[in-house]
Amino acid sequence: MFETLFRQPRVVARHRAGPLRVARERFLSHCAARGHNRQGLQKIAWLLLVVAHSLRLGRRKVGLDEIERASQHRVGLKRRPLGSRPAHSSERPFVHVATAWLQFLGRLHRPTSRPGPFGKRIDAFARCMHEERGLSPVTIAARCQHIEHFLATVRPRALSLSEVAISQVDQYLISQSRHGWSRTSIAVLASDLRSFFRYAEARRWCDTPIAEAIDAPCIYRRERLPQGPSRADVQRLIATTAGCRPVNIRDRAIVLLLAVYGLRRGEVARLRLEDIDWVSERLHVVRPKQRRIQLYPLTREVGDAILRYLRDVRPRCAHREVFLALGAPWRPLSAESVTPIVRSRLVALGVQLPRRGAHSLRHACAAQLLARGFSLKQIGDQLGHRRASTTLLYTKIDLGALREVAEFDLGRLL
Repeated sequence: MFETLFRQPRVVARHRAGPLRVARERFLSHCAARGHNRQGLQKIAWLLLVVAHSLRLGRRKVGLDEIERASQHRVGLKRRPLGSRPAHSSERPFVHVATAWLQFLGRLHRPTSRPGPFGKRIDAFARCMHEERGLSPVTIAARCQHIEHFLATVRPRALSLSEVAISQVDQYLISQSRHGWSRTSIAVLASDLRSFFRYAEARRWCDTPIAEAIDAPCIYRRERLPQGPSRADVQRLIATTAGCRPVNIRDRAIVLLLAVYGLRRGEVARLRLEDIDWVSERLHVVRPKQRRIQLYPLTREVGDAILRYLRDVRPRCAHREVFLALGAPWRPLSAESVTPIVRSRLVALGVQLPRRGAHSLRHACAAQLLARGFSLKQIGDQLGHRRASTTLLYTKIDLGALREVAEFDLGRLL
């Protein structure tokens, strides 16, 4: 493998003489199969050699903390908190390649519980949300992230939940508000903390009740109206994906799925090849909040867009997800990478909306169905809502119909 990557004999000899040569060559072959180009493989080969010398692996497993310490020692950095962002440009590739290589070899040690004095408590709360309350993995991960961040702020002063005071919760909510969090986001954060401390009090982890004392901003019912682009703007957005460029072919299929079916960004990212039934012309969508699979008729326009992407753009690889990154290494698109696809195009079109991400097309789909006279039950089924009250929000966005009612002359009926 090294002979094909490097031309100078002394460079090849250096790589062949390094520790764990066979393991390094196996990983390089794995990276080549995933679509890395020659320049990328050369960089990975050099990093593997550095990692092999720095960690002195032997036959043991290595944890993430040891990888980070080795990377800091290599670039001469001071000790930083575990899990914080790398402070040096050469530290990030070292950690990334080392982690991927050790995971490939089965030599990466991952802790069974979260680190820190509150890790086991958060893990128990996560299991409760999953096993007893049946919440979706996305909701559980978001709540645990909020709780971890809060407890990290009180960790120097509190080593147990009994030492956490309500004043610390209030101060944390105020600080997040000063950092630009909206009232709705603060209310969600307060609700997550209240849920955790209510669980902690039931398990007798807290001596004093905190949950009921947590105050959140007052959010009025249906205070914020969901806003999406107009039908004309959606058509302009779809028009931007015309042409033969690979990025346009892929993005056209994604935008159509978001606009026609009102799918969430995660549902598009999780769509797999076997979810498309070409014979029956059906689309199988996994609804994480409802924990079920919903069937949609595969429209001709959407089907043609997906088929063109699969035939002309999508590389042949082992991944079963439909949508992949355009550049090597081939990897599935994440939910977070779907949003910029829509936002960048709406910004280029000059569409003015408070939020111009992928979720705005979901709102546009609901508004279009409402304007065409579909019932709230039909709209809720299309969007995969669990409660009718969620769909009811869209009844307030038909401002054109309300304006017609306001301008109607009742005097003619009297």
